[in-house]
Amino acid sequence: MKIVERSSPNFGPRREGALPDIVVLHYTAMLTAEAALERLCDPAAEVSAHYLLAEDGRVWRLVEEAERAWHAGAGNWGAVSDVNSRSIGIELANAGPLGDLPPFPEPQMRALEDLLGGIRARWRIPIARVVAHSDVAPRRKVDPGPKFDWRRLALSGHAVWPEAEGCGAGGWPAFRRAASRIGYGAPEGDWEAVLAAVRLRFRPEALASPLDDRDVALVGALAEAHPCVDP
Repeated sequence: MKIVERSSPNFGPRREGALPDIVVLHYTAMLTAEAALERLCDPAAEVSAHYLLAEDGRVWRLVEEAERAWHAGAGNWGAVSDVNSRSIGIELANAGPLGDLPPFPEPQMRALEDLLGGIRARWRIPIARVVAHSDVAPRRKVDPGPKFDWRRLALSGHAVWPEAEGCGAGGWPAFRRAASRIGYGAPEGDWEAVLAAVRLRFRPEALASPLDDRDVALVGALAEAHPCVDP
C-alpha cells in the first residue's frame, strides 16, 4: 500500500525500552482529513498518532512505529498503564459528533485492514490487542464510536468479536470479573463507564439500557476466548 510520509514533531522514545504490542484506533472528530493532519503535526497541539487514514483510503505516516506517539493519554489495558509506550495509534478521519457520527467508508476500511496486516505481522500483535480508544479510556473517550464496524474487522482477522449468543448470569459481579479479564479497567471504580465502552464496540444499539444478561454473556465469552495476557 502507498503511505505518504508527513513527519509530526510530537513524539518521543518509548519508555523503559517498551515495544508496541497494542494498536489503538481513534476517530479524528474533525471535518476533514487535512485539518486533522495539520493538528497532528502542530507542535502546539501536543498530539499525534503513528498513522492517519483519510476517508478515500489515503494513508499518512506521522510517527515511526518504533517511537512513542501522543495519542492515548491517560488510560490502561490490562496491566499496561502507559498505553502510548506500548501502542501504535491509528487515527481514522471521521467527523464524529461534528457530522452526526458518519460511517467509515469502504476505501478507509480496506486501507485500515491492509495497514493492520503489516503492523501486526511486524510486531506480532494478537487480535485481542487491537482496541478502541474508548476501551483504554472508558468515560474519558468514545472513539472510534458506535458506527465503526468492529465485526467487519474481526471477519478480516484483525479484531475480536464475541461468538456467544443467549444470556449470562451473575449480574454486575460477573460482568466486572469478565471485563477485567478482557483488559478493561474501571476509572475510579466506574463500571458503568466500562459497560458503555463495551456497548460502544459490541452492542451500540443498547447504549442507553441498563446492564442485562446479554452483556454478561458477551464479556464472559470474550474473557474465555481472549483473556488479556500482557507480553
